[in-house]
Order: sequence, then C-alpha cells, then structure tokens
Amino acid sequence: MKGMAIGVVVAAGVVMLVRGAFPTPPPVFASHAASALADPSLIAVSSSLEDGRQQLTVVDPKLRAVAVYHINPANGALTLQSVRNIHWDLQMSQFNGVSPLPQQIRSMLEQN
Repeated sequence: MKGMAIGVVVAAGVVMLVRGAFPTPPPVFASHAASALADPSLIAVSSSLEDGRQQLTVVDPKLRAVAVYHINPANGALTLQSVRNIHWDLQMSQFNGVSPLPQQIRSMLEQN
C-alpha cells in the first residue's frame, strides 16, 4: 500500500514536470472570426466574397449602427459600401415576412 502511494506521488510529479516543459500554446483564431478592436464595444466580422474580396462588417451596438466595407486583395483598398442606423429597423415587428406574421401568431395564441 505504501509503495502504491509513493508510485502515485512520483507519477503525479512526472506529469507536472512534463507539463511544465511543454507549455500550452496560445489559442489561435480563424481569420474570419470576430476580431478584437481598439474599442471593445465594436463587433467586426470578416467574410470572403465569391469574387475574392473580403467583406468587413462593423457593428456598433451602442449607436445601433452597421457599416459594411469591401477590401480588394489586389491593392488592399478599403471601400465603404454602406452605413445604416438600425434603431428604427429594430422597432418593427415584421418586414418582408411570410405567413404566419407575428400579429397572426399572437391572435391565434390569444384565442386559446
């Protein structure tokens, strides 16, 4: 029993030594994932377009604004495509939707 306890302690020590010799590498994130910016309140998402350009979408949750940029891989040019304040968009209960619309669902639920 005493020999087994010593073996467990020695094994644990070896594991700790080996683990210390090979530190865990820092995490790697995909290039298309949201990235950290100087202002942590901004959200940026990059995606590839079919024509080879990159699209960068920047969302400012505080201002409720969205900006879309295209990046040309040939020369690195950054072109603003659109900017929109989405505050009023988010006030609508539906737009360009299909049946059942939110009002129809609410009516059905209130009947029961």
